[in-house]
Amino acid sequence: MKTSDFYYDLPEDLIAQHPVYPRDSSRLLVYDRASDKRQDRVFSDLPDFLKKGDVLVINNTRVLPARIYGIKTETGAKIEFLLHKRLSITDWEVLVKPAKRLKAGSEVVFSEALKAEILCVENEGIAKVRFYFDGVFEAELSKIGEMPLPPYIKEKLPDFERYQTVYCKKDGSSAAPTAGLHFTPELLNKIKDMGVEVAEVLLHVGLGTFRPVKVDDVENHKMHSEHFEITQSVCDVINKAKNEGRRIIAVGTTSVRVLESAANSDGSVKPMCGETEIFIYPPYRFKTVDALITNFHLPESTLLMLVSAFCGRDKVLELYNYAVGSKYRFFSFGDAMMVL
Repeated sequence: MKTSDFYYDLPEDLIAQHPVYPRDSSRLLVYDRASDKRQDRVFSDLPDFLKKGDVLVINNTRVLPARIYGIKTETGAKIEFLLHKRLSITDWEVLVKPAKRLKAGSEVVFSEALKAEILCVENEGIAKVRFYFDGVFEAELSKIGEMPLPPYIKEKLPDFERYQTVYCKKDGSSAAPTAGLHFTPELLNKIKDMGVEVAEVLLHVGLGTFRPVKVDDVENHKMHSEHFEITQSVCDVINKAKNEGRRIIAVGTTSVRVLESAANSDGSVKPMCGETEIFIYPPYRFKTVDALITNFHLPESTLLMLVSAFCGRDKVLELYNYAVGSKYRFFSFGDAMMVL
């Protein structure tokens, strides 16, 4: 397949610049594959499409204030880091701007308590760096770092917690798992009270979210690896449900990638902790996921390709064009879609 096969035309005014309040007042486009019917609903209506025994799989990653600004010691040049992946207690893989100003051995100072040494600069502005800091790294990061909002969001976000899910726990992401931004504690409690099991997995969202597909042939695109975890207890919940014919509903493409990375051929999952480079695009055969809750994604993106694999490329583009015509809000702070 060609990358251009996943293009659609999106007016700029439909790119959501701010989140809605309350979170679950966003719109929800529901598509049922079995009946080939769609419905225009509100996210707070989600329980109408769930039933007792379903397993709702959520990603409990927490977004770091991962964008930091410093000064190159030798020249005084301004340098931006976007933290991507932790390699050790001190070492990180980062996206650097401007990369051409740095080489191995360069030093960048961010504050009195935090500086970094460039270990090497790789392709596409990615560098491996070693941080030197006093105290706790995350504490210093919280003082100087900015929330890494996507570049298409131009407005300032008054409350950075609005770019976190209400169930986030483990620091490590460079971007939010945005399908989860629509949930409120009250909605989650209502879902649990109706007998739906909520299972937590982890995937730290990395640079792949910010990287466009630059190759013409989809299969030649290489995903950046991302850290993920799925525990034995979560596997037990999912495997029991699969054996009993109950549905596994993934919240977001990140949860999908965890489940399909850990999936056996029979649809069961095994506990894992490591890195995944799984790239899902048509004609992928899903092993574990039965339904998907997701946002509306960028044209020609790997996320749109994943949804196309789940729903069919032609149908997804038809639904997206309908959403454009119906003035749905797109991307990170936009509306949601559920594919049954």
